[in-house]
Amino acid sequence: MLSELSRIIDQISRDKGIDRQLLVEGLEAAVEQAARKKFGLRRDMEVRYNEELGEIELFQFRTVVEKVQDEQTEITLDEALILDPEVELGDDIGSKMADVAGLGRIAAQSAKQVIIQRMKDAESEVVYEMYKDRQGEIINGIVQRFERGNIIVNLGRTDAILPASQQMPRRSYRQGDRIRAYLLDVKHNSKESPLVLSRTDDRFLVKLFTEEVPEIAEGVVKIMGVCREPGSRAKIAVSSSETDVDPVGACVGMKGSRVQNVVQELQGEKIDIVPWSPDPARYVSNALAPAQVSMVVVDETKKTLVVVAPDDQLSLAIGRQGQNVRLASKLLGWNIEVKSEQKYAKSTEEGFQTLLAVPGVDERLADRLYDAGYTSAPELAEVEVGELAELLGGDQERALAIITAAASVPGPEEQGSDNEENSAGELPTAE
Repeated sequence: MLSELSRIIDQISRDKGIDRQLLVEGLEAAVEQAARKKFGLRRDMEVRYNEELGEIELFQFRTVVEKVQDEQTEITLDEALILDPEVELGDDIGSKMADVAGLGRIAAQSAKQVIIQRMKDAESEVVYEMYKDRQGEIINGIVQRFERGNIIVNLGRTDAILPASQQMPRRSYRQGDRIRAYLLDVKHNSKESPLVLSRTDDRFLVKLFTEEVPEIAEGVVKIMGVCREPGSRAKIAVSSSETDVDPVGACVGMKGSRVQNVVQELQGEKIDIVPWSPDPARYVSNALAPAQVSMVVVDETKKTLVVVAPDDQLSLAIGRQGQNVRLASKLLGWNIEVKSEQKYAKSTEEGFQTLLAVPGVDERLADRLYDAGYTSAPELAEVEVGELAELLGGDQERALAIITAAASVPGPEEQGSDNEENSAGELPTAE
């Protein structure tokens, strides 16, 4: 077997792309570990790979003494003279040990494990060096197998892992399917695959548009923000550095070809392309399209936007299960509250504001009180405890506390215009 060692090392080095010297060092370390298990841990040994013979050679070094007390570290003068006629007492002498092939089954198994681990470490290092500068790119591969919900993707010379948490919902793959994904992470010295892929990361969408839209790749059109609910819907905000280039049109492409290519890659994920604006009021009106927005109230300090929409546009602005406004909020990084014109008009009435000023009354309760005919704090203060408790589900203690608190809140005529909104303005419809 050892006579073929050189050929085996060369083949592994070539097939796996591992430095030949790393394999030789790993082999030497493995044989040394196996030899220590068989011949003793105190023994001073050295393993060398003989390139000319293609063999592993094992040497031991012992001190020359008159009487041996430790056979692992000492040798008698008579035995030493056979090895070297010029040796003297106190010298250290080296000698070649028995054929490495005779180390025994257990020792050989131990050597095998060390060699395999060294090969894995070396291969992992090669993969890391190959891909460390490709993090953030889109990678193409083939579905190899499935492990505990994770997908192992064959990239050619190595495998990558697509964790269950990074997979698109409601999308199944079969062995042999081609797959594209974002190279999320390149781990160093990882026990598992050092390459981690993602199809749900926001940056995957950015990369797909960069590949499809030359204006983005050239820097003329810039992606200013992106957010996704993978497999369902996404919003991407774009702007242009050149006035004659329409950023939305560039991303949509001729007859929608560019955006459709991205949608197809994401298995039908709906994509809203939003014109970016430095003005948060205009930006949010664009982000909520196709819903029409009539007014936006901006609170710069709290980074809050109150969006007022026509009553017939309210459900469109909010979206199914609140998805449209939720994505718009993520895109802008602001808290967004959508109100109908009717509800906003009510909320700006001075009487309604006095209800909100009552401790223990939030906006939802204020709505119920107002609709029940209690349109200001002074009116609330005159209500019978039992009457209000009925509205509160029978909670008399809470009703008494609210009535008592309402008595100390000034009426509309006393508050004047103290509770006016910070800023409000009419907005044109979204482009």
